[in-house]
Amino acid sequence: MAATPIAVITGASSGIGAATARQLAAAGYRVVLTARRKDRIEALAAELTDAGHQATAYALDVTDRAAVDEFATAFRSLAVLVNNAGGALGADPVATGDPADWRQMYETNVIGTLNLTQALLPALTASGDGTIVILSSTAGLSTYEGGGGYVAAKHGEHVLAETLRLEIVGTPVRVIEIAPGMVKTEEFATTRFRGDTERAAKVYAGVDAPLSADDVADTITWAVTRPSHVNIDLLVVRPRAQASNSKVHRSL
Repeated sequence: MAATPIAVITGASSGIGAATARQLAAAGYRVVLTARRKDRIEALAAELTDAGHQATAYALDVTDRAAVDEFATAFRSLAVLVNNAGGALGADPVATGDPADWRQMYETNVIGTLNLTQALLPALTASGDGTIVILSSTAGLSTYEGGGGYVAAKHGEHVLAETLRLEIVGTPVRVIEIAPGMVKTEEFATTRFRGDTERAAKVYAGVDAPLSADDVADTITWAVTRPSHVNIDLLVVRPRAQASNSKVHRSL
């Protein structure tokens, strides 16, 4: 009897990460949930276990390389790695942006993805059929005013995915990049604006049906469950109301 394939999801405490964990668990994966907020992922693991799925929680900061390396020792073989941990801070112009914010975004979005990918690549390769998902953003493909730091970080993550795919072609590991546009989750914009819920709400004001975390999780799960020889190199997913990072239809 074949062992249940294992999927590691970073940033699984809320939003897209939590939704992806639920959908991959329903698709038959044993999910390993990682995030800094231990209580959140333990609650999600309990929810999934109660529903008859296999789930484990592991508190992890993706920017802590020593902790990531220790985490990786638990896996001889791994089917899927979903690099979801990331996020944005601030929306200031380049001229006045806080370098500390830029540094933190780069560390989380790019170095965090690099840390997990490097540490788990041997286990993914050993599986004979591994998949790396890098959740970037349409911000990694084009820029917009006030987004310089986040855009720079997501461009870095996009290039990481492209380069890795070139370097490991011929090995039994796929590299999938999912680049969402406007996604309304409970925390993304609020975190970006440091708890200013009024300013966060304005991001989505008048937009008819922005993407949800479940929409993106569905896209990730679809890409991961394609036949082994099929690689979804880059999938851009936006709500119908959004034509680009700077062109959004609002009914106000």
